Amino acid sequence: MTRKYDLLIFDWDGTLMDSAERIVRCFQAAARECGLAPLADAAIRRTIGLGVKEALARILPHADDDTCAQVARCYREHFLHRDATPTPLFPGVEAGLRDCQRRGYRLAVATGKSRQGLEAAMGVSGLVALFAVSRCADETRSKPDPCMLNEILAHTGVAPERALMIGDTSYDLEMARCAGMDSVAVSYGVHERGDLMRHAPEACFDTFPAFCAWLDQAAG
Repeated sequence: MTRKYDLLIFDWDGTLMDSAERIVRCFQAAARECGLAPLADAAIRRTIGLGVKEALARILPHADDDTCAQVARCYREHFLHRDATPTPLFPGVEAGLRDCQRRGYRLAVATGKSRQGLEAAMGVSGLVALFAVSRCADETRSKPDPCMLNEILAHTGVAPERALMIGDTSYDLEMARCAGMDSVAVSYGVHERGDLMRHAPEACFDTFPAFCAWLDQAAG
C-alpha cells in the first residue's frame, strides 16, 4: 500500500489532549492574582493554540508588557504546579497514534505550549516515544507563522507535500497553508467547524478514530 503522507504533524491541546478547561481556569486564576478584571471563557478559548505571549496580546490588548509578563508567569505556575483540572487524551488518541506509528508514519507535534509544558503533558500521556520531533511556541515563532512546521520538515527531511498537519484551530490550518502542506481539522477542540472549514482543510472529523479511518482510505 502506498501512503499519500510520510509525516503526520499534530497539534497538542484540543487535538490530542482535552486540556481547554485547564487552560481557561489557569488564565483566569492568573488574572485574579494580578488584580485584573475577570476573563471570559470564550475570549480565552479563542486564543488556545497560540503561544502564551501571543494569547495574552489578544486577551489583554490594553495591558502593558510588564503586566502581560506577570500574568504569563502566574499562568505557567498554575498550569504546571497548582491546577489539578484533569487533562485526558481524547478517546481513541493513544490507540490511533500507536497504530499510525506501527504502519510506518513518522509522528511530530507542533504546539502553542511551552517546551516545559509539552514535556510535562507528554510525560503524563505516556506517548513521548511515539514522536520523532516537536516544536513549541517558546522556541520558535507562534502559530500561524509556518516557522515551526518548516523546522520540523527540515529536521525530518520530509517534503511539504508528503506531510499532513492535524489540528483543532484556524491557527493550525493557516500555518499548514503557509507551509505549503495539506491539513485536516478536528471539530471536537476549541474552534467551531464553520471557522475551520473556511480554511479549506482536506477533511474535518468529529472524532480521532474517524481521522484514522480517513487516513486508511487516503493511502494510495
